[in-house]
Amino acid sequence: MRIVIVDDEPLARARLAALLRDYEGVEVVASVGDGEAALAACAKTHPDLLLLDIAMPGLDGIGVARRLAALPDPPQWVFCTAYEEHALAAYELRAADYLLKPVRSERLREALERARALRQRAPATAATLLAQVHGAPVKVPLADVLYLSADDKYVTVHRAAGEVLVEQSLKTIEEMFPERFVRVHRGCLIPVERLLGLQRDADGVLRALIAGSTATPEVSRRNLAAVRKLLRGG
Repeated sequence: MRIVIVDDEPLARARLAALLRDYEGVEVVASVGDGEAALAACAKTHPDLLLLDIAMPGLDGIGVARRLAALPDPPQWVFCTAYEEHALAAYELRAADYLLKPVRSERLREALERARALRQRAPATAATLLAQVHGAPVKVPLADVLYLSADDKYVTVHRAAGEVLVEQSLKTIEEMFPERFVRVHRGCLIPVERLLGLQRDADGVLRALIAGSTATPEVSRRNLAAVRKLLRGG
């Protein structure tokens, strides 16, 4: 089980990491101190589980969970917090468990087992795009699409299983599925449920974080307001 630890207190992160060393089949793939860093870590490491603090500066744990809950195949999350009053919101967001600090080893083990049992998920959707593979038509479920990119002649569907080409234009796909994709650039559409956040690169260019992909397409100035509105839940 691949785990990301998210807590703004370094000592709390270190304690959870120390507890996890006692469990077989567990790997801490990232340990971060805020919500935006948690989303970036998810896009990069594709974890099975987040151990997620709630009260953090900026994007808090509830906000991270809401963002992740929209993904077609989200990781599980277990809230680890010092506050009991968030329990109802946590379970409404389908948290695997809710642990109060200081987290005890026995309860953490229970939470890991519960999260592992919940990892089996049904397919998110039956909607498809029609691609051509070796000259034969192939249906690509929208749930498999990481993002779509276009050049002068072709639209490429980027999937974990590899790239395929479709005959429809980006504009046509956008019109076919207006609620499913967000345009971040003239030549790029991202499934709404896979858009995790924005990150500014070393050159100051804003780039989109995509769940399940290491690609970070540029977000154009023209599309930035709409992307930010979507990320705020608009």
